[in-house]
Amino acid sequence: MKNSCISRVPIFNHLTENEMAEISQVAISKRLKKGELLFHSVELSEQLFIVHKGLVKMYRITENGKEQIIRFVEEGDFIGELSLFSKTMTTSFAEAMEDTEVCTIQQQDIHQLLLRYPTISLKILEEFTSRLHETESLIEKLNSQDVEKRVASYLVELIEGQEDDSMTIHLPIRKGDLASYLGTSQETLSRRLSAFQNQGLIELKGQRKIIIKQLEELRKKANN
Repeated sequence: MKNSCISRVPIFNHLTENEMAEISQVAISKRLKKGELLFHSVELSEQLFIVHKGLVKMYRITENGKEQIIRFVEEGDFIGELSLFSKTMTTSFAEAMEDTEVCTIQQQDIHQLLLRYPTISLKILEEFTSRLHETESLIEKLNSQDVEKRVASYLVELIEGQEDDSMTIHLPIRKGDLASYLGTSQETLSRRLSAFQNQGLIELKGQRKIIIKQLEELRKKANN
């Protein structure tokens, strides 16, 4: 489990098999049940977490007590990057959205790996840059776009991110979590999706399946 966990992470998988095997020696496996917290706010960050199987959501609690999702961590991704360079308190929660397996690496072990394999540092900087861009993009959407544009943009991103030409998408998360990520309520999200269906832009199939009927019109709503 640990070997495959390490080999799937971009910051490690460029190394040789022997080097990844060395890293796996300091990785500890951990299993989480759906709904179990991996870490919580105001907890000292001293570990790097790599998701081997499952799905984790990172979120914060707003001043009015609502959950604001800031990132979904999928298989092969990592979180807890603050532990790489400093001992600081976390400001967010990480919760398993389904039964999940993770690998954990302690801060002191990460430091030794960075000194031994400088290319890991470059890969980490690449990932930090990508995450900064994603965070800035999310903040911009929440601050400047209305709910209709946010929902349309999300659907367009899903369809454009697929490897095939299928016009059918499956929401990777339940609507309540998607609403939190898009900065709205589940009721408002459902109304927007129903409005898109009434306009002939999409067809809703069950709770998570959506057929895109008019992609160009959906793009226009996302870009207006």
